[in-house]
Amino acid sequence: MFNDIGALELLTLVVLAVLVFGPEKLPKVIQDVTRTIRKIREFSDSAKEDIRSELGPQFKDFEFEDLNPKTYLRKQLADGKDELGIKEIRESFDLRKEMADVTDAVNGRESASSASAGTAAAAASGAAAAGAPDLLKKPAQPAKDERPPFDADAT
Repeated sequence: MFNDIGALELLTLVVLAVLVFGPEKLPKVIQDVTRTIRKIREFSDSAKEDIRSELGPQFKDFEFEDLNPKTYLRKQLADGKDELGIKEIRESFDLRKEMADVTDAVNGRESASSASAGTAAAAASGAAAAGAPDLLKKPAQPAKDERPPFDADAT
């Protein structure tokens, strides 16, 4: 409870208590305070036991600290169980690789993933040869005497 109180702070509190209550009343005040703290702890423990008994036997090992969301998640993730597939979800949202591929494609460089995957590049070039448009290449410019198509909805 008071783990972060140093020796100087504790000495200051003792001196203050002696000055406020006096040396004659100080032992009685300390007894009253410890008795009150003990009663509060007993009341808290009995309330926890009453709640556990009302919840039933499946909540026998229930801890009230688990109601804190951070504690609950830490406990669930620390068990080593990956029931939700969180590791898989984290790996699927790694956008750095995709962003590097897009940047390389825009700049006209061959990306590291496409250089290592020769079959994927061959499949992509086969798809381009089969008539599928390559969206990363600039479209061919029409001849100078050829007019662009007119779209009445666009104007």
